[in-house]
Amino acid sequence: MRPEELPARFFGRVWGGDVHDLSAIDEMMTEDYVITSGGVPVRGREAFKAWVREFQEKLLDARTTSVEAFASADGTRVVSRWICTGRNNGLLGLPADGRPVSFTGIAIWSVRDGRLAECWVERSSWELYRSLGAAP
Repeated sequence: MRPEELPARFFGRVWGGDVHDLSAIDEMMTEDYVITSGGVPVRGREAFKAWVREFQEKLLDARTTSVEAFASADGTRVVSRWICTGRNNGLLGLPADGRPVSFTGIAIWSVRDGRLAECWVERSSWELYRSLGAAP
């Protein structure tokens, strides 16, 4: 699999459809996987699975779709742009109201031995917060 195909496959299995296959994390991420989201690192596959579970509890019917991805010439970095949708169940500490939400994000991934090794992700959290009526 080419490095730029990894994010779409990850999104499809972990964040797509009716089934969120967290076992895909064991297959697709290195054991020492790190994701940094909002400047806070989450270290290791098990901690990442817990982070994903918690996020998916706050975003019901979560689905992330890859818009585009491209890799560095040596295949050690991948950048992906994506859209995430679902229903609010307490996102950003706000009341759960079941409203549909949609937000965008960009992730920069490090690839090692055909697996995702590290990720730095930025989401349009401010825009999401505003869309839920929490800010002017």
